[in-house]
Amino acid sequence: MSLDNLPLLIILVISVLGNNQSVAVAAGFLLLIKLLGLDIFFPTLESKGLNIGITILTIAILTPLASGRLSLKETLAGFCSPVGIIALVAGIFVAWVAGRGLTFINTSPEMVGFLVLGTTFGVCFLHGVAIGPLIAGGLVSLSIFILNAFK
Repeated sequence: MSLDNLPLLIILVISVLGNNQSVAVAAGFLLLIKLLGLDIFFPTLESKGLNIGITILTIAILTPLASGRLSLKETLAGFCSPVGIIALVAGIFVAWVAGRGLTFINTSPEMVGFLVLGTTFGVCFLHGVAIGPLIAGGLVSLSIFILNAFK
């Protein structure tokens, strides 16, 4: 195994030790693709993987609506409550931050490992969820923007 595989291996080990199954499966999957010499799939995974992953995540989140566990009446009542309005604003803000994160990741790919490790530590020690690298990237980008505004 070459040293090029070391970052993925480190992420895999930390994820397994920290019980972060999502990141462990992702790192193991990518490591397997590399070891099998199937690198030709990397451009497709890079360009389409995020959209596929977000689609699957959105399907999981919308399932209570589709299954009838959450009714239209309950959903509409949520929009009229203070928590519903806060949730709407938070959703808008996080989508905007994640968009900045995608831009940040595309312009600073050398930071991806740190974003993933930070997310892994957050999952391991703070009981977080492994969706963080995109939002973390957005927060880094937003922080840099704010810091530059005060220069």
